[in-house]
Amino acid sequence: MTGMLNIAEPSNLHEASKSCEWKEAMKEEYESIIKNNTWDLVKLPHGKQPIGCRWLFKLKFKADRFIDKYKGRLVAKGYSQKEGIDFEEKFAPVAN
Repeated sequence: MTGMLNIAEPSNLHEASKSCEWKEAMKEEYESIIKNNTWDLVKLPHGKQPIGCRWLFKLKFKADRFIDKYKGRLVAKGYSQKEGIDFEEKFAPVAN
């Protein structure tokens, strides 16, 4: 893997799409979403707006400060949701 030589985390999809490593990180995240059945594609009810999503990018480092992993995460913009309209129950995974 590459060391910490002027490598910055991209702030948006356009920046990330210029790098093979970040493209691979996005591909892995997408494949994980599909494999785990995270989303169901459904028809949008009339008059409703879809909830947006965005990519977040983070470098993971080993103890010797060399890059271990390029991590891409696709997240929903949940702040636009309203309880009782967009969702019925809250889910928060908690470590025991």
